[in-house]
Amino acid sequence: MNIVITGASSGVGFEAVLELIQNNDNKVVALARSEDKLKRLHEIALALNPDATLYAAKFDIVKDDHELALVPFIKERLETVDVLINNAGVLINKPFELLSQLDFLEMMQYNFLGHVKMIQNLLPLMKENSHIVNIGSMGGFATSSKFPGLCAYSASKSALHNLTECLAVEFAHRKIKVNCLALGSAQTEMLETAFPGYESPVMAFEMGKYIADFALTGHKFFNGKVLPVALSTP
Repeated sequence: MNIVITGASSGVGFEAVLELIQNNDNKVVALARSEDKLKRLHEIALALNPDATLYAAKFDIVKDDHELALVPFIKERLETVDVLINNAGVLINKPFELLSQLDFLEMMQYNFLGHVKMIQNLLPLMKENSHIVNIGSMGGFATSSKFPGLCAYSASKSALHNLTECLAVEFAHRKIKVNCLALGSAQTEMLETAFPGYESPVMAFEMGKYIADFALTGHKFFNGKVLPVALSTP
């Protein structure tokens, strides 16, 4: 399969890439903002599977040019896209009364609007039976436990959840499936930012493997679903 994943330089995105490249039938474009971390990802991936097809590229889903830079890059290497994993995101942990409008804007840009841009620009490359997987959060999942300091992050993820449900209906005639995984805790840098000192019972590689497996097979069973993936919250 031809796979594009954002937020690939750390955490569950990093681990999902390492899972995906172990199958030589997969071609993976891994995008992130950190060139150094992407270089490390590429080195580890080739150590695990010297025959892996991995294109790691520095790309900011909010600031960089999708139409003139990203789409030609993907067309040249993959031609078409079977799976898009929208994993990139940022988190601000700050009491509501201290949050600025720019804080809210940053959350919405990287956790919602950047994914909108990815979908809009890659949609022409996607054929029937393609799968869009949005990586959400239990923080944005209806009726889930909520925590102080995370309202901007949770609100942005809630928007992504709703977008998932809407696009599944809108893309039904194209036979493109859209799902969202609302992740609970996994041991990542982002978890440490959200809950300093907390140790998750789920390791990043375990969640990364789950994301990779779901991206390849989940569309056979689900469409328009926001699925909680949480052993604990946090």
